[in-house]
Amino acid sequence: MTKTIRLTMAQALVHFLTRQMTEIDGEKVPLFAGVWAIFGHGNVAGVGEALYGVRDQLPTFRAHNEQAMAHSAIAFAKASFRCRVMAATTSIGPGALNMVTAAALAHVNRLPVLLLPGDVFANRIPDPVLQQIEDFGDGTVSVNDSFRPVSRYFDRITRPEQIIPALARTMQIFTDPAECGPVTLSLCQDVQAEAYDYPESFFEERVWTMRRPRADLHELKLAAEALSKAKKPLIIAGGGVLFSEASAALDKFASATGIPVCETQGGKSSLPDAHRLNMAAVGVTGTSAANRLAEEADVVLAVGTRLQDFTTGSWALFKNAGKTIIGLNTQPFDAAKHRALPLVADAREGLKELLKALDGYTAPASWTKNAEDGKAEWQKAAAKVTAATNAMPSDAQVIGAVQRALGTGVIALHAAGGLPGEMHKLWQSGAPGSYHAEYGFSCMGYEIAGGLGVKMAWPDTEVVIMMGDGSYLMMNSEIATSVMLGKKLTIVLLDNRGFGCINRLQMATGGANFNNLLKDARHEQLTEVDFAAHARSLGAIAEKAASIAELEAALGRAKSNDRTTVIVIDTDPLISTEAGGHWWDVAVPEVSSREQVNAARKNYEQAVKLQRVGN
Repeated sequence: MTKTIRLTMAQALVHFLTRQMTEIDGEKVPLFAGVWAIFGHGNVAGVGEALYGVRDQLPTFRAHNEQAMAHSAIAFAKASFRCRVMAATTSIGPGALNMVTAAALAHVNRLPVLLLPGDVFANRIPDPVLQQIEDFGDGTVSVNDSFRPVSRYFDRITRPEQIIPALARTMQIFTDPAECGPVTLSLCQDVQAEAYDYPESFFEERVWTMRRPRADLHELKLAAEALSKAKKPLIIAGGGVLFSEASAALDKFASATGIPVCETQGGKSSLPDAHRLNMAAVGVTGTSAANRLAEEADVVLAVGTRLQDFTTGSWALFKNAGKTIIGLNTQPFDAAKHRALPLVADAREGLKELLKALDGYTAPASWTKNAEDGKAEWQKAAAKVTAATNAMPSDAQVIGAVQRALGTGVIALHAAGGLPGEMHKLWQSGAPGSYHAEYGFSCMGYEIAGGLGVKMAWPDTEVVIMMGDGSYLMMNSEIATSVMLGKKLTIVLLDNRGFGCINRLQMATGGANFNNLLKDARHEQLTEVDFAAHARSLGAIAEKAASIAELEAALGRAKSNDRTTVIVIDTDPLISTEAGGHWWDVAVPEVSSREQVNAARKNYEQAVKLQRVGN
């Protein structure tokens, strides 16, 4: 006879989470590191009561914003190279909807997070309840259906026993490198409290590891043949290199073959910046060293990247008409993009097998030397733009100051706006994972919440967050959470008084300065925000630096501070690094009364001719 234990659905869910384990460096640890929760009438009585019962095994963390707490959970998973996961639970209605943006971010970046929004009553007797959206033509719809397109797996739990197959599917998603992403289990609030006799076997401890698929022999043969004929080969390292913990394999592959490496935003820090074959950033925000090689490359080995438009320069970067792309990726959808030769495999195992199949191939010495010379030239250009100045500093000069003050032994985090372009080019990364960019979804407001998640994954490593005033004003509440949890962050806030990046794009496409910088937005009086005072009000240590020299001194003091520290510095909104970079496809109006727009349109029409459609 099957032994059972009677629990509510919510109790069964959280008890199951406590029994899922993984191995990291030979040590067994809980797969789920905790649950972020903001309680409301859709989850406080069910999930809230259940979490209280396991609070010593599965910590519950209180946040101040539902989107932010999901960002923290996602950043934790990314910093853990997808080996560990967090969950996030909300009430119904606005609390649930606040997490949809975060779900989309996780979906784009292929990151695991378990989202547990409360839902309406399955029995529908109290309908319409507080915060319920009613669909006039479909009685089964709630706001949580918004999660469907941004979840790898979505399930609405309308009976307590449904949690058994739903959690089984959840674990399959989280431990499959090809399918990994967000899971949403929409929990009807009455069902959370309903009891069921669950089999005890459902709660048996299980140790999970991410599978490492090996290459198909035929695909491996074709990839090796193509690469062995290459005269100008290039490797693009994407985020999959880090998720696979394949940095050592990539180093060995590049060093043995002499093939230069460039990195996407997600893949940056796959190799140390100091590695002789690391050309650093590629694409729209790339270095001249990397992009020069990309334009000429005859074989491109794309490892663990989804080849989005910033990497490919909107598919205008790779100018060699006879080029071959090899897509080494666990996800067939990504491996075969743009008529690539697919090599469906784990990045680490795929690189090992491909190196063996190449049987001693090395790139022409002239190509490798050309790459090394180009890197030296780029380093001179980068040193010039990051040097200190007494004028209103640029983003690049602030980056240089932070790098000089903190070195490469920190984790640098940023997201959206102008900083990703500058950081991708100019920041010098050290260990794998020391560069954390949210540029897959480019979500403003990710920075502080994401930094908190990274700090929870790496509590003994300094986390420095670089962000603009626009992102800070969008979402800053998790400063208070970081102080409350004793997770120290160093936040460098660059105040350019508006959305400087989009203002520059507006100008570049011929538009008038309009609605981006504060001075160009409709106003009766210009706002003077005292960011340092605001940060102090949330519990942080904060100061404003009047110069690059003062910034470096403040960063020195921040090292010994006992809690989150915010350093504010005014920056120039119009300056960006001209060296490196590549064209990006942003459509310009065909018709306009502005001469500047018409001129930009002519330039745009010439640029799109360089795009390689379908190859």
